[in-house]
Amino acid sequence: MKDDTSYPEDGFSSLTPDVLLGAVERAVGERLTGLTSPLPSYINRVYELLAFSGKRYVVKFYRPGRWKKEAIEDEHRFMMDCVANDIPVVPPLPLAGGSSLGEVNGILFAVFDKRSGREMELNTDEDWRRVGTLLGRVHMTGAAGNSPHRVHLHPEKSLKDDIHWLLAGQDIPTHMTSEVQAVLESVHSEACRVFDAVPDADIIRLHGDCHLKNFLSRDHEGLLIIDFDDMATGPAVQDIWLLLPDRVANCRREFNLLLEGYEQFRDFDDRTLWLVEPLRAMRMIYFLAWCSRQRQDYRFKTLFPDWGSENFWRSEMNDLTRQLAHMQEEKPKGNG
Repeated sequence: MKDDTSYPEDGFSSLTPDVLLGAVERAVGERLTGLTSPLPSYINRVYELLAFSGKRYVVKFYRPGRWKKEAIEDEHRFMMDCVANDIPVVPPLPLAGGSSLGEVNGILFAVFDKRSGREMELNTDEDWRRVGTLLGRVHMTGAAGNSPHRVHLHPEKSLKDDIHWLLAGQDIPTHMTSEVQAVLESVHSEACRVFDAVPDADIIRLHGDCHLKNFLSRDHEGLLIIDFDDMATGPAVQDIWLLLPDRVANCRREFNLLLEGYEQFRDFDDRTLWLVEPLRAMRMIYFLAWCSRQRQDYRFKTLFPDWGSENFWRSEMNDLTRQLAHMQEEKPKGNG
């Protein structure tokens, strides 16, 4: 689970090139050149490194305060389970001492082989089926284990925690607190009602951030699914709706093509489609809580200069109110 703290502003201040190169050299047992090429990652610090042998590595330093060690180990275990089932992922390498996690100056890190590919484009029916097939295999593996230290996507768990964080903080203008609280609590109440109507939803280990940028196409080697940093426990439909270009009702064709591939490996419970709109609302609120936790980070302040203003919160509440209307319109059969 996540620590109930904001992310420290200077969490990576001690991570100089000499420190990170020395830590990785000791961990992999190989001498590295001075290359430390930063790779895109807003939350963590990720670098491409080059060994004198010519081998290229990617090292990820996890942002302090975001995940407990046990939660990162859940992520790594899921990836290794995928490897054991011949699913194309990039697993963490075993480091000195046998663990997949290293630590330097209190910062946890993992090292991966450098792999490359092109972002997947869904141009044909077969492309949709291929992505569905790979996701079905990932979920088949996810269903065979558990991740007790990761976020559980449920209104009474992850959503409740995120709402509590937002209301207990100081990001909301005082004169808007009651208004924001009313919207958040209405979303929570409606999400609970829908989840209660699907009591036996298929709860498994998920990728958690399953959008197309995390599927790479590799020449002659098929697809590769990457970035399990947001893996979670929750209903399988969470990973499916994130791949769709619109709400399910507006892209049934794409959804059905995904399922053609997916159901080669796992059955899909159509009743869980009722969970999509609550899950969408939960993701919106998760993003607000995510922003709040890192508001002291200097890069966040630069990228989100309007964070916390009255205009910001009015825009967010308008979006959530519209989303709440979608949730209320699409009621599960036999409820209300």
